[in-house]
This record gives sequence, structure tokens and C-alpha cells, in this order.
Amino acid sequence: MASRESTASSDSNLEIEQTLTELEQSLKELENRYYQIKEDWFKRSDLVAQKKELEAKKANNKAKEPIKTQLNYIQQELDTLEINLESILLPDLFWQVIRFVGIGIIIGWGLKSAIA
Repeated sequence: MASRESTASSDSNLEIEQTLTELEQSLKELENRYYQIKEDWFKRSDLVAQKKELEAKKANNKAKEPIKTQLNYIQQELDTLEINLESILLPDLFWQVIRFVGIGIIIGWGLKSAIA
């Protein structure tokens, strides 16, 4: 009888450890994505400021071609960053919520079976 209880307890502990390891890994991935989003957001802010500055210079500049090229490049970069931010923020947020709720349920079941 005691052997079965210790085996069940051991299995429960292994499941909890595995779940915690997965949770740590998910948190590290989330942290990395957070820093990437933060970096992209700052880069976007800088590009918007540069774009405004170039548009102001464009109004006063007679040779408008080099400024147009720079503005087009900045606009392309902004479009790319906005797509990246949208694709990172929306779907990942949904799946992170689903993942952490699922992990919470599994930990709850594990703790309940360990206590019972």
C-alpha cells in the first residue's frame, strides 16, 4: 500500500516539476517577446520622429528627391514594424492566456491529487 502511495506521489511530483519547467520556459519566451516588442516600439517612435523632421525639411527644400527617398524608406520600415507588432501582440496574447490558464488548471489538479 505504501509503495503505491509513494509511486503516485512520485508521479505527481514529476508532473508538477515538468509543468513548472514548461511554465518557466513559457515565461522566458514571453519575456523575450516583451523586450522585442519594446525595442520595436522605440524604433517605431524614432522613425515617426525622423519622418516628421524630414517632412518639415521637405517643405523648405528645393531638391526634394533625396528627402522623398528617405521618407519612402522610413515609411516602409514603419509599415514593417507595425505588421510585426500586430502579429506579435494579438495572436500571442490569446495563446499565452490559453497556455497559462491550462497550466494553472493542471497545477491545480496536481495539487489536489497530491493533497487528497
